[in-house]
Amino acid sequence: MRQLLVYFVTYFVLVLSACNPKPTITDQATTVFLDSLSRHTFNFFWERADSVTAQVPDRWPSPSFSSIAATGFGITGYLIGAEQGYISREEAANRVLQTISFLSQLPKGDSTAGVSGYRGFYYHFIDMKTGHRFQQVELSTIDTGLLMAGILSAQSYFDHDNATENHIRALADSMYSAVEWDWAMNNEQTMSMGWHPEKGFIDSRWKGYNEAMILYILALGSPTHSIPADTWNAWTSTYQWAEYYGQAHVNFGPLFGHQYSQMYIDFRGVYDAYMKEKGIDYFENSKRATYANRSYCMANPGHYTGYSANVWGLTACDGPGNANKANPNVAFMGYSARGAAQYYTEDDGTIAPTAAGGSIAFTPEISIPALKTMHELYGDKIYRQYGFVDAFNLSTQNVDGSVGWIDKDYLGIDQGPILIQLANYRNDFVWNLMKKNPHIVRGLKKAGFSGGWLD
Repeated sequence: MRQLLVYFVTYFVLVLSACNPKPTITDQATTVFLDSLSRHTFNFFWERADSVTAQVPDRWPSPSFSSIAATGFGITGYLIGAEQGYISREEAANRVLQTISFLSQLPKGDSTAGVSGYRGFYYHFIDMKTGHRFQQVELSTIDTGLLMAGILSAQSYFDHDNATENHIRALADSMYSAVEWDWAMNNEQTMSMGWHPEKGFIDSRWKGYNEAMILYILALGSPTHSIPADTWNAWTSTYQWAEYYGQAHVNFGPLFGHQYSQMYIDFRGVYDAYMKEKGIDYFENSKRATYANRSYCMANPGHYTGYSANVWGLTACDGPGNANKANPNVAFMGYSARGAAQYYTEDDGTIAPTAAGGSIAFTPEISIPALKTMHELYGDKIYRQYGFVDAFNLSTQNVDGSVGWIDKDYLGIDQGPILIQLANYRNDFVWNLMKKNPHIVRGLKKAGFSGGWLD
């Protein structure tokens, strides 16, 4: 009887989760603000990509190499720009083709320099002009995955029968099919985080819950280099389920880990075996993680300046560091994976607007007020040419007598979640594109997902 009761309770939770639409906020002032945020953030990708190679910088205005994940986000951003009317469809198609044609033609191989990648994977960072490996960075599995997610979103969007769009679709298939995901498993049950030509595979592997859901789904869905179906169970077996600030969920500290995969895949109402047993889907999991992150900031155990119900958000971002700081008892970090979870806390008073912005599709009822409040309180100190700068910290005491730190840079991998998740919040735009992509559908089904739109 008890098992039967558990079954029915779980069933109704799943049904209600699948049928519960995202709340919408429709007042005019909010609409104007979100329009501004979308357009300004889009402009980062449109204007800062290299004029010849079309690769997106890791950051700006500081001099920078290109981040292949940011380039993937930029590709998806161009589709949003066309859909919103910021640019024409033809302009978007030409930019996407410019971007991926450059990448596809770059030299590849196991050399230590002068190449962009190996076995279909790309190096984490590449030179903006040449496209060659930047210094000695790793051949990155997750960043290649995020690049491929962007490329597949373009494959699904550009479905017209003309030379440019036909070329985009063909290149997308070719580049995705070239990625040797099976090689990156390196004969283990979980995938390596990367590889160096100097020393081989990185020991660290993709396990525990984080941004790698999209990586595994792409690898499972590959028509040429697929990985075993039981890889997904090996991945979920390393999850850490815990209650944190009143939210029971699969924990991961920085919010980007709850956002990146779901920028591309709509997990509402679709379940793998792990989540079916827990009675929630991954969308709900990310919602709970966002609420827990906010609750931690509201509790503010570190007693940092400015944290409140509408000023919150811990994720990977820039930070003030300790140079020129007069706070003797605070270890301020530079770029770091800030976050809060049951088994992970990294917090130095630094707030990243992308934390709330990248969760806007999950929690518009708290994310939009947070973004509006930060904009209203700090204005053009943190909201400039391309929307929100990467991060700010109001707790620093500086040796010159000033108080507070505000980033000068925008980061492509933090701009992307704001732009893409805002589009998903508005009309499920990117989610609906990826539902049409056979590679994504194949990967989800091989992982054991079922229900909702997938059926």
